[in-house]
Amino acid sequence: MKKLTLFSAAGIGLALLSFKFADATWTLDKSHAKLGFSVSHMMVSDVEGSFKKFDATVKSTKDDFTDASVELSAETNSVDTDNDQRDAHVKNADFLDAEKYPTLSFKSTSVKKVADKKYKVKGNLTLHGVTKPVELNATANTGVNPMNKKTISGWKVSGIIKRSDFGIGAKVPSAVVGDEVTLNANAEFIKN
Repeated sequence: MKKLTLFSAAGIGLALLSFKFADATWTLDKSHAKLGFSVSHMMVSDVEGSFKKFDATVKSTKDDFTDASVELSAETNSVDTDNDQRDAHVKNADFLDAEKYPTLSFKSTSVKKVADKKYKVKGNLTLHGVTKPVELNATANTGVNPMNKKTISGWKVSGIIKRSDFGIGAKVPSAVVGDEVTLNANAEFIKN
C-alpha cells in the first residue's frame, strides 16, 4: 500500500511539474506582422517584397526565450513586390516556382541569447524544395498590451541568404538580380 501511495504521489508530482513547465506558446498577431525581403537590382538599387500569407509560432518555457523554438511557414504565391508583372515573374519557374513549391518554411534548431534582448537564431530554411541551415539575428521585446492585458513579444529578425543556395533564379545573373537576399521580419506574438 505504501509503495502504491509513493508511486501515486510521485506521479502527481511529475504531472504538476510538467504542467508548471509546459511550453508557453506564442501565436502570431497577423495584424502586427510583416515577413519581407530585399534584393539588389542591376547592382544599383534594391527591390523589396513581402509574403502576405504567413504564420509563425514561438514556444518557450523560459521568459528570456533561451530555450525557444520558432516555426514559420509562408505561401510563396502570396509574394508581393508592389508590381503585378514582377510578382508574376517571381512566382513562376524562373524564381520561386510557387506552383511546384507552394510553401517556404523555417524551423529553429537553437536560440542563443548574445546580449540583452539580442539573439542568434539558427535553423533550417526550406525554400524552392531545398533545405539549408541559416543563422538569423533577432531582437525580442516583451511587455503587456494595456488594452487586453495579454503578454506580448515583438521580434525583429534579419539575415542574409544566397538565392543560388536554394536553386532560385539559376538563369538570372547576379548582376541583374543579386545573389544575396536580405530577409527581414517584424512580428508581434501573443502569449497563450
